[in-house]
Amino acid sequence: MEVKAYRAPTMHDALVLVRRELGPDAAVLHTREVRTSRLFGLIPGLREIEVTASTDVNVPSRLPPRNRVDRVLPATEAAPRGRPKPAVATPPPTSPASRDDSRLSDQLQGQLTDLQAMVKQLCRHSPSNRRHDLPEEMFRLFADLLDAELSEDLARELVERIRAETSGNEPADPVLAKARIARMIEAEIKVAGPILVKPGQRHLVALVGPTGVGKTTTIAKLAANYRLKENRRVGLITVDTYRIAAVEQLRTYADIIDLPMHVVSTPREMRDAVRQMSDMDLILMDTAGRSPKDEVRIQELKAFLTEAAADEVHLVLSSVASAQTLRQTAERFATVGTTALILTKLDEATALGNVLPVLRSSKLPLSYLTDGQNVPDDIATAHAHRMAQLILHSDTASHNQPH
Repeated sequence: MEVKAYRAPTMHDALVLVRRELGPDAAVLHTREVRTSRLFGLIPGLREIEVTASTDVNVPSRLPPRNRVDRVLPATEAAPRGRPKPAVATPPPTSPASRDDSRLSDQLQGQLTDLQAMVKQLCRHSPSNRRHDLPEEMFRLFADLLDAELSEDLARELVERIRAETSGNEPADPVLAKARIARMIEAEIKVAGPILVKPGQRHLVALVGPTGVGKTTTIAKLAANYRLKENRRVGLITVDTYRIAAVEQLRTYADIIDLPMHVVSTPREMRDAVRQMSDMDLILMDTAGRSPKDEVRIQELKAFLTEAAADEVHLVLSSVASAQTLRQTAERFATVGTTALILTKLDEATALGNVLPVLRSSKLPLSYLTDGQNVPDDIATAHAHRMAQLILHSDTASHNQPH
């Protein structure tokens, strides 16, 4: 069965297209008003009439019998006065095949009607249609949030909160609206501040996270800053024996900064290493990268942290990861007792809206941000106001504040 749809500015133009291609005997199945769209559905287009028609479907007439033009008129109505009355045509008996065709046509018409209702329902609730109910100023703000890689639902939530704060007759000022959203985001970002180190009181901080997020480089930056700038006694412990290069990298930093370093491979060795560094003000512990899906390795990491009696456990995440990956990783590492969050590779990220969901769901405060490989530079203490600006402006390169 061949069913085709034709679109034109008016019903007349659409029917002309139907007759031109399918002929005068084509049956119109249904009509509807549609709107085209531009820019991937973000901007509504022109109104058009869509007519669905077919030459293979016999649709019964919906007109009363007396108005049907295909019925032979009675002789008294059809013959003019003074002329002989033509014989009344006797309708042929209805065959079983024609009754089956009629039932099939009725079923098809019912299915098309149901399908049309379903399509209208889906279109009514589709995200693209929901965008169009925003005023122009709000829609621009909504688009800016999407460009910052906030999810559509989150961007919609923030814009709706702005609309709720704006009176009906008050025009939405784009600058003020964006400033309000910045304050909303800032209020949701918790910060931990820098690691507090008191002379004479040992403080052990462990960095955990997936492979390749920059844990070893971040530890080197922290160690150099606390040793060289704040003159604290700093020691290093690494359990990243799975990657020989990581051990050698950290040892190189330890030799340059002149720091003691221990490499441990068992929880018992961890206990001994911590005891030997009891005179340190700050012990920084580097751990092997763990896949969030590897439950065995996660539990092994938890055993090391328990033996070390870590005071703080900072989860290190790459800002270039997707929002879903960040959120799932934070959930898996929560079992080891994470207390804060470090975001790395801000210089590689095109936008930072993807980090807001993990800040919301994990409830972990931000401690540090890093935006490069330079040691001891390219690291800064996290601030809520600065982070909100970075999320909204996608201005991720070289904007760290001093440690």
